[in-house]
Amino acid sequence: MNKFRFTIKLMALAICMFAFASMAQAQATRTWVSGVGDDVNPCSRTAPCKTFAGAISKTALGGEINCLDPGGFGALTITKSITVDCHEVFASVLHSAVNGFSIAFDSFNQGTDLKKTVRIRNINFNGAGTTTGQNSIKITGSATNSANSKVYVEDCLLDGNFTGTQRGISDERLGNANVVLVVNNTTIRNMGNAGIASTGSTVGRISISHSLISNCGFGLTVGTGSRATVFDTAVVSNGVGIEADSTSTIEVDHSVVSNNTGVGFVANGAISAIRVSNTTALNNSSLATTSGGGAVSSYGNNQTGGIAFPSVPTSPS
Repeated sequence: MNKFRFTIKLMALAICMFAFASMAQAQATRTWVSGVGDDVNPCSRTAPCKTFAGAISKTALGGEINCLDPGGFGALTITKSITVDCHEVFASVLHSAVNGFSIAFDSFNQGTDLKKTVRIRNINFNGAGTTTGQNSIKITGSATNSANSKVYVEDCLLDGNFTGTQRGISDERLGNANVVLVVNNTTIRNMGNAGIASTGSTVGRISISHSLISNCGFGLTVGTGSRATVFDTAVVSNGVGIEADSTSTIEVDHSVVSNNTGVGFVANGAISAIRVSNTTALNNSSLATTSGGGAVSSYGNNQTGGIAFPSVPTSPS
């Protein structure tokens, strides 16, 4: 009887050890995808997965998904802090009829995922021109769950969401969340709605640099209470160039806001403000409009082809 019990204990111990080994394998710090991979694999370098969706469940909190070779790796819902980076490898997400990447901060583990940081690098998003109401990157979350969350989009191409309600980056995090969105060295084009839209947060901090936004309904639109900076970025050939809604502020420096078929700069609503410096703003249907107490102001060092900004101070404090 004692030998039997001892055998049972050994079996239980072995099962536990195998279970922990399997969990460790399923939650690697770095995982890999390949155009010839398979999602039943452990997503290791020697046995990569086929899709981002297959790899994320096997990637540890705060870990990284990389690409071994070129491929189309599919749409992805992100529910934990993670990096997706396909540097020096052509990696595409063809997302007809779905969002390309959905970042759902309400689905993050609020007890353990305290950093709440997502990094997206070197990915090409293609909406295929047929999607309806979808976005290349959609970010959501309640005020509580997305508080202090951060999203970085770097060295990416977002293209092909042609119809009316679609956006390149749609940041819909809600409430007094103190959220961060950073976009760097990224091209966004051919969006039916906005190239970049921040519509929810009242304390959002948005930084856009070294980027191109073209042929979208709006280049950039920033919602209530957010603060945005635009540096060394071309916002060209859109409908409206840059729009600040109620109580939001946008600083534009060393950029180009030109050839937009609508207005270059729009400030809508009380205390909304756009401040422009060292920027070329030519060949828009009109330079700037304001409403409801909004203001568009110039530091006096912009190239506007002799067209004056609205009747606001030319050297704002």
